[in-house]
Amino acid sequence: MGDLDLRHHTAAEATPLVDDLVAVYRQVYANGGEFHSEDRYRRQLAAHMTRDGWNLVTATAGGELVGYIYGFPLPAETGWWAGIEPPVPFGFAEETGRRTFAVSELLVLPRWRRQGVARALHDQLLDRRTEDRATLLVDPENDVARRAYDSWGWRHVTHLTPSWDDAPRFMVLVRQPSPAEPVT
Repeated sequence: MGDLDLRHHTAAEATPLVDDLVAVYRQVYANGGEFHSEDRYRRQLAAHMTRDGWNLVTATAGGELVGYIYGFPLPAETGWWAGIEPPVPFGFAEETGRRTFAVSELLVLPRWRRQGVARALHDQLLDRRTEDRATLLVDPENDVARRAYDSWGWRHVTHLTPSWDDAPRFMVLVRQPSPAEPVT
């Protein structure tokens, strides 16, 4: 992992990278079915890139994109929580535009897994965040991802089924900054 280059990108900076981002997505979800189709992902990515505060961190090695992570702060009027399953703590889904950072994708090419790339991307993105908490959705059957998120301080709160066509049921995970991580 010594020659790994991590870089932050705004939506404008990421626009020329979209085809490369999609290529990584297609490799990661090669057998993902219709929900993980290229067309659906291109639409998702395009919609997410319009969000205020959208941020992408890429990992490259030798000029090759080997993984990335992106997310954005949830606006006060967000649809992110649509499909959430009760019970959830009172006020859990209330947003202010500064309360919650949503991690939408964390993808690493198969040959680069188990080398610390996902953790490096994760930390690079979240270490700069000023929101009170972060959230993400994870497939309950993805044991490797669930164990990694558990070890990185995420906790399972509930489940959510997005309103997208053929959307699976996800686990909702939340992470608060640790005492060692100052919130500025």
